Amino acid sequence: MEEQPNNPLHGIKLADILDYLVEKYGWEELGHQIKINCFVSNPSVNSSLKFLRRTPWARNKVEQFYLYSKRQDAKSNRKAD
Repeated sequence: MEEQPNNPLHGIKLADILDYLVEKYGWEELGHQIKINCFVSNPSVNSSLKFLRRTPWARNKVEQFYLYSKRQDAKSNRKAD
């Protein structure tokens, strides 16, 4: 397997990203944050994964929102210390 030292998403599965976002925000808020129909109309992890795997622009939005969310978590944790 190729090394990707500058890729913050290396080794993180799309399913794990989606699970994290759904747990943190819920489907309704996720649909407000990322305007993708699979998060608004009958959302489910399986249907969302299927859509995201075949739609690069949507997957990119979800990955970028995940990275943003993780940065916000890190900032909150630093302030709490």
